[in-house]
Amino acid sequence: MELDHLVIAARTLEEGTAFVERIFATPTQPGGQHTRMGTHNRLLNLGNGVYLEVIAIDPSGNVPFQPRWFALDDLAMQARLADGPKLIHWVARTNSIEADAMRSPASLGAIHQMERGSFKWRITIPPDGHLPADGIVPTLIQWDVDDHPTRHLPESGNRLKSLTGWHDSLSQVFEYSHHVRIGPWARGLAPLLEAMIETPQGDVILSS
Repeated sequence: MELDHLVIAARTLEEGTAFVERIFATPTQPGGQHTRMGTHNRLLNLGNGVYLEVIAIDPSGNVPFQPRWFALDDLAMQARLADGPKLIHWVARTNSIEADAMRSPASLGAIHQMERGSFKWRITIPPDGHLPADGIVPTLIQWDVDDHPTRHLPESGNRLKSLTGWHDSLSQVFEYSHHVRIGPWARGLAPLLEAMIETPQGDVILSS
């Protein structure tokens, strides 16, 4: 497994897009609608097969078949996003999603088939939409087409330098994060995810 993308959530896609484009001084690119989840997104290339996703509830989208992914329907998450867009989660790419989901130290939920345009993938989604281990343990994704969003995104000049997590269940998270070669991880008083991104203007730190 390897890091696939970072997730920034916002109350609206417009608010999240403005936040990211202000920080990185780079335009995001259109993503699309997730019809089964009632969300939509925009994307930013971070190089090396990694991208940043800005996601929000789509006000014109369908009512989803279960609570939306990434805890977007959760009242606590909505209160958290009232202060502004946040880095809330990360997604790990795998070629063996069933086996890797079983090894997760936190429950990842069922594996669902999704599609957006020509992209088709399988992804883990808890039945209540919660973030595994408060967002520190990754959601898993397996792309089912010989393609990836980063192949369609222009270079942005931004590169992910590190992804660091803090959680009181450090030993469990460490074992899992070590498996996907993401870290370093450290013990903290509260769950926290922090990404350091190199930009032409200097390093930027996004945190939950």
